[in-house]
Amino acid sequence: MSEIIVAVDGPAGSGKSSVSREAARRLGFAYLDTGAAYRALAWHCLDEDVDTARPEDVASRVTDFDYAIGTDPDRYFVRVGGEDVTSDIREPRVSAVVSQVARVPEVRQQLTELFRRIIAQSPTPGIIVEGRDITTIVAPDAPVRVLLTASPEARMARRAAELGTEPTESTGQLLASRDAQDLRVVDFMNAAEGVTTLDSTELDFEQTVQALIDIVRAAPSA
Repeated sequence: MSEIIVAVDGPAGSGKSSVSREAARRLGFAYLDTGAAYRALAWHCLDEDVDTARPEDVASRVTDFDYAIGTDPDRYFVRVGGEDVTSDIREPRVSAVVSQVARVPEVRQQLTELFRRIIAQSPTPGIIVEGRDITTIVAPDAPVRVLLTASPEARMARRAAELGTEPTESTGQLLASRDAQDLRVVDFMNAAEGVTTLDSTELDFEQTVQALIDIVRAAPSA
């Protein structure tokens, strides 16, 4: 099991995935994108014509969910039933329903258990785990817990850059809608007790990665 667990939460567009992955690469740590599991299940439901608006139907699918993810930051992949869906799970149709899937209690319980198993099996010196509820639910006892956030304007600009478009009102609305839906399940906008807030509004990507690395290295366990 990894000796150092770094838990990173934050709102949509805050840079959790890209920053966590690069920091893990530089530290020689593993990297776990928990949001990918919810997206992969949403993709699976769509692929199987499951009505994602019916929690009981979604819950019935998570029990036999054949899921695999790469935790090496240089060899990241997501597979469902052996099929590579790394790119597919980022499609707009998946983004539109992933919150419906993620707020099903049975889904969250089973995937939380999956995340904990992946963390426990990691052979690296450390692992950075990012998502919405990592600092409070998945790994509340992690020695390093960080809330990575940024202003709505900064998050909108970054998400637009990821999509290769100009920032628009619709981009901001999509981010706000995703956050509002997920906030029904867990508070990822405010740091829980003992969690360090990293506000990257005025930081570029390199500065944010370095700030996260500095937090990790400053922790007593590191």
